[in-house]
Amino acid sequence: MPKYIIQTSEIPTSQSRLFLGLGFKWDQRHTQRLALARDPKNRRYITQSGLYTWARRFEFRHEGRGGIGGWLARQTHKEVWWNPVTPLPPVGGDPVIHGLEPNETEISMDLVERPGHMVVLGTTRVGKSRLAEVLITQDIRRGDVVIVFDPKGDAALMTRCYIEAAMAGREFFMFHLGYPDQSARYNPIGNFARTTEVSTRIAGQLPGEGQSAAFKEFVWRFVNVIARARTTLGYRPDYRMIYEDAVNIDALALEYFRFWLDREHPGWKEEVNAIEMDKSQIQQAMKSGRAMDAMKIMLYVRENNLHDPIADGLSSILSNDRSYFEKLVSSLYPLLEKLTTGKTAQILSPQYDDPNDPRPIFDWMSVIERGAVVYVGLDSLSDYEVAGAVGNAMFADLTSIAGQTYKFEQGYGLSSAIPKRKLCIHADEFNELIGDEFIPLLNKAGGAGFQVAVYTQTWADVEARIGNKAKAAQIGGNLNTLIMLRVKNKETAEILTNQLPDVQLVTSVQASAATDSSDDREVLSFTTRNEDRVSTQSAPMLSPADLVQLPKGQAFALIEGGQLYKIRLPLFDPDGVHPIPSSLEDIAASMRQNYDSHGIETDTLVVEGRGSGF
Repeated sequence: MPKYIIQTSEIPTSQSRLFLGLGFKWDQRHTQRLALARDPKNRRYITQSGLYTWARRFEFRHEGRGGIGGWLARQTHKEVWWNPVTPLPPVGGDPVIHGLEPNETEISMDLVERPGHMVVLGTTRVGKSRLAEVLITQDIRRGDVVIVFDPKGDAALMTRCYIEAAMAGREFFMFHLGYPDQSARYNPIGNFARTTEVSTRIAGQLPGEGQSAAFKEFVWRFVNVIARARTTLGYRPDYRMIYEDAVNIDALALEYFRFWLDREHPGWKEEVNAIEMDKSQIQQAMKSGRAMDAMKIMLYVRENNLHDPIADGLSSILSNDRSYFEKLVSSLYPLLEKLTTGKTAQILSPQYDDPNDPRPIFDWMSVIERGAVVYVGLDSLSDYEVAGAVGNAMFADLTSIAGQTYKFEQGYGLSSAIPKRKLCIHADEFNELIGDEFIPLLNKAGGAGFQVAVYTQTWADVEARIGNKAKAAQIGGNLNTLIMLRVKNKETAEILTNQLPDVQLVTSVQASAATDSSDDREVLSFTTRNEDRVSTQSAPMLSPADLVQLPKGQAFALIEGGQLYKIRLPLFDPDGVHPIPSSLEDIAASMRQNYDSHGIETDTLVVEGRGSGF
């Protein structure tokens, strides 16, 4: 097969179809051909010749040497037309699987299927991220809003997002926890339809199984009271603010009590100042560790039978001994500590009124309104807990936006209408981001024009992350399009093979027999019979072993209601790279060095070369 390297301009972009690669529709004929090719009688047709094997051994022995041996080794290793022993491409696997069909065509799927969401499964370094580039390129060119989540840090994926956004004249945001000095800023809890979403996004990152469930509920209520107080006071919540209030709830209570009483009960200050606390009340306040001013206001409110939902919530917290209550919500502090430490705090808790900070601030609604492209680098290799917390909070925020969009359409509240755009979410290594927040995003966001594509190595990774097999199955049930590259375990492969029907394979058996005649009067002393018996037997259309043996850069796609296609993925020609800003190029170079996400060896992973092999 010829190499499959294309310029980005050669990727077809359609308003009705999504291009996947070159390939063919797999049916009974290909299962039949695969069975015949693997028949021991036909082994000579698929094994490499002795000359090819000798050339590879010769190259190994003479690599890097001089003389005629070294020269000959270099010649046999060249990929040129006159070389009869051209090396096969380093993609591994069984090349027979794709060689069953001589006529390849461009394979695409109907965009009507996209709101049903897509899952891409494949072990490491087999082409998942390169497939993501192909899909993302088309989504950007189509005019859709594109958000890419990349936990591990793939430089090629980031630069592809920028290049396509620049060529399409679209705004580009790069949010990266690993490069806060150059990153855009985003407040994961700053935008919400209901105040309770703030506490849900924070408490949702805490363990909720077994005995931890009760403490998680304490944390949820604690954060909810803080968030309600801050929003009523006119603040936009962020992680830093929530943390400061959590460790010093007395100060927040005083601020809110004064705000509430000034508005509802003028003259309260004189009455509070006139209160004389007795010795036992003072001792009780000192013992609880609470601020004396807050305790006096609480006493005033109680004596005058005043009520306010937020003030009542704050009072109930202050009524607890400080050290006892902090034990109940102690699981909150390590999480907020991680999210507010160092330069990470600057991009997760942005100062909106700081004129000296040129880094842009974005939120999902503004991204949709602008038709922007967003790359989210979560740097999970450095701190997977922070990466997971930020990723889950972003998913929860997107789910909230989907709910608003579903009810009110895009652009509600604006003075003029905006073009209605689909929103394409691509989540690489999504098993590191998955949480309860992701389930409603898949269940209901399709109706709001959200289209999700997730990429992971095995389905067991999803089950391990979510901690519940039933929930993992619920997630899988909402991913209607399945693309599977090479996988390494049978259970993952069976996700595809169990959805395929059995087919009838034709088998041929040759039989011969001879029969002697016992009658001397017969002219013929014996008879013979030769026959070819043709029969059929049922067999799976694909076996899990076929998925394990896929070459790199090849996949099976189950699309459009269970139609099976075999595809090869293209690789972008590096000669066609669009220039990018030096600051972004520096980040990309650092990502390649630190994360080793796109080393030289991966440049040929999805390239099919030609080799005669005789």
